[in-house]
Order: sequence, then structure tokens, then C-alpha cells
Amino acid sequence: MAEPTTRPDGYQKRIVDPEIERYLNLFGAVEISGTRWCGKTWSSLAHGSSVTYVDRGANLMLVQADPSFALSGEKPHVIDEWQLVPPVWDVVRHAVDDSGGAKGLWILTGSSTPASDETQHSGAGRIGRIHMHPMALAESGESSASVSIAGLFEGRFAPCSANPDIEELAHLCVRGGWPALQGFGSSDAQEVVHSYLSDIFAQSISRMGGDPVIAERTAESVARNLAQAATLSTLARDVYAIDDNREPTNDEDQTVSRHLNLLARAFLLDRINGWVPPSRSPKRMRTKPKNYFADPSLAVALLGMSADSLMQDWQTFGLVFENLCMRDLAVYACALPQAGAYPLHYYRDDSGLEADAVIERADGSWAAFEIKLSPEKADEAATSLMRLKRKLLKNSKARTREPSFLAVVTGTGEVAYRRPDGVFVIPIRTLGA
Repeated sequence: MAEPTTRPDGYQKRIVDPEIERYLNLFGAVEISGTRWCGKTWSSLAHGSSVTYVDRGANLMLVQADPSFALSGEKPHVIDEWQLVPPVWDVVRHAVDDSGGAKGLWILTGSSTPASDETQHSGAGRIGRIHMHPMALAESGESSASVSIAGLFEGRFAPCSANPDIEELAHLCVRGGWPALQGFGSSDAQEVVHSYLSDIFAQSISRMGGDPVIAERTAESVARNLAQAATLSTLARDVYAIDDNREPTNDEDQTVSRHLNLLARAFLLDRINGWVPPSRSPKRMRTKPKNYFADPSLAVALLGMSADSLMQDWQTFGLVFENLCMRDLAVYACALPQAGAYPLHYYRDDSGLEADAVIERADGSWAAFEIKLSPEKADEAATSLMRLKRKLLKNSKARTREPSFLAVVTGTGEVAYRRPDGVFVIPIRTLGA
């Protein structure tokens, strides 16, 4: 049954909070999706007045028998884990239509996306969609947030000092941005993350019709190919332990593809699409998605590593750090005015010129980032970003705008500053929305 609720005790404000409030004023209902345990329920309760937990007690059976049962309660009413009973979506949509234009009636939270044939309508215009991530460093208090992404787009920047402790950075990658693990040590946090992954594979993936073993091996392969636009054949070779004497079969490729999609539907993976600027032909761009995990701690756990082993393997540490930066950039980018639905991309063209991340706003303004664990690589990264800028702006008749800014995000370094060429060098623990 519906339970009254107020803001949870000890609720830590999230960057997404203003967006939730705005959407409640724009739509009859709001869906907040994201990987399990990222804080969706607490954020929803902070904005709601009552709640139905679909996965608790007899509620699942009752909602399956009558999906409208989940809608009862003081508004805004939270329906937690609605995706367990997909017809709830259409019941909410119809109830919004019948409300006479009322706003902010329901908040739906979901830790997986139902198959497209399980809901009858997209909910466009009735249900606003918000994607939530685990905590960025600015949310967990481990970034000073002195350098604002929004501020950089508006031309505001002031140099500031940074925490250069590399061992602490390794800990942050291992512990991750899970709200419940703030304050945990690295080894304790990783035990919990291992258990979390086992539960995802055994329960969530099985519930969606996947094979837990194939899903786990696919996730492990993604971790080994982290931040790469790896082909299905590359992943299938890992999943099925195929040697160089044969190619994966079409069935093997398709099975891996299906489980990649299941991992994305469970929000375990973030699939970052390639960016195609107006002046470039899509035929000359690499636009296949790159796979990152919702949180860097997942990659660390799947690789069987620890904070100490990351410190001994600089290359892997760099890739895990890149995953951490992509998580944080996604959080900050989605909070931007005119962010658009999917503001975070990467760039790579047929000449090999690339940028690890590109943020593009709905008005066409954009910024490009290179991510480097060590500030010693800042010169090389800045040179690459300037070359990218010159190439994209070379044709004066092209429609590509000047970038709002270019930045190298580093893991260590004692200060955030602007280079003489205009490129910013920003330690991740100074960055914020």
C-alpha cells in the first residue's frame, strides 16, 4: 500500500535535484531511471509526498493484478521500481491524460528499461524522462567544484588549487560514487560492489531473459576493452574464449550484442555515441558507441583489481580514471541549460584525430576534452585539441561553431589553470556542474 514520506533523513543533495523539480512543473509524471543503487529512490522521495514500493511485500502481486493500485497516494506520488510491472507506464500515461493538465502527479523510478513491446506508448508529452548516475565527485564532496562546466561555457574561470593525492584518487575509483558506500574503505567497498554485480547478473539480467554467465563474461570483456569502440567480434572472442584459428560465428556475435543491450537496459553500461560536427561527413567519422560503466568501481571489480593494483598498473588506472571522468562529465553536462537529451559524446575521425569527450548543447555550442591521468601529458593533449579545433574550423563555409572551450582533465596536478593557447588544464577534483 502507499506509504507517506518526506525527505529522507540525511539526504545529500544531488545535482539532478533542480531538474527533477523543473520536470515536475512541466510534466504530469516524471521517470527517473538509472542503475540500481545510484540514489534514484532517495532523490524521488525527497521530491515526493507518498510512495508505493512495487518490489516490497505483497505490492508486486497487487500491482500485477491491478496496475492502478500503484497510483494511489498523496501527490507527487512515487512508484518505485515500476518496470517490474510494465503496464504501470500506460496506466500512468492515461491517468495524466485524464487529469486535465495537472503537473507533478507521479514520479516513477526504474533500474532497468522494459522491452519496447512491454509498453504501449512512449509517454511523450506526458512523462518527462531523467537519467540519473552514481554520485560525481562534486556530489560526494571530493571535488571542490571550483571550476564549473556551466561557467566555462559562459566564459567564467578562475585558477584554483587541487588535491594531487594519487593514492586517494585510486581509492575513489575503487569505491565509486554509490551513496551507500561513502566513507567506506576500498576493500570493504569492493566486496559490496562484487555482491552488487552478482545480484545484477543473477537477478536483473535473468529477469530480462538473458544468460547470467554470458552477461558476466560480456561485462568482463567490456572492462578489458574499456573506453574502446570494440567490435562485436573482439568481445565475442573474449566471451567464448575463441583463439585466432577461427572467427566468431554470427550466432556468437548476436548473442554478445543482445547481452550488451541487456547490460545497457540495466543501466550498468553507459554507451557514449560519436559526435559528428556539421562540417564533417558521417562516413568519415567513427560513430559506433564506446562502452563505459555507470561507475568506475564496476570496471575495477570486473577486472579483479584493487587500489594497490591500480597503482602498479598505470595503463589500466588511466582507463578506469577515464571512466570516472566520463561519469562526472555526464552528471555535469546533463545539468547544463539547454543540455539536450544526450549531451555527452566522443570524437574520432578517419585520420585518427580524437577527443575523449565532447559536450554539445542543444543550441549547438560545444566543448572538447582530453582525459589524462598525469598532468605531464597535458601538453600533448592540448596540442591535439588545438589541432582538432583548427581542422573543424578550416572551412570558413562550414557550419561548425568555435568551441566554447577546450580542456584537459587530469587526475593529479596541484592547480587548475589556463594555458597561453587558451586550453584549460583542470584536475578532476576541482570540477563541478
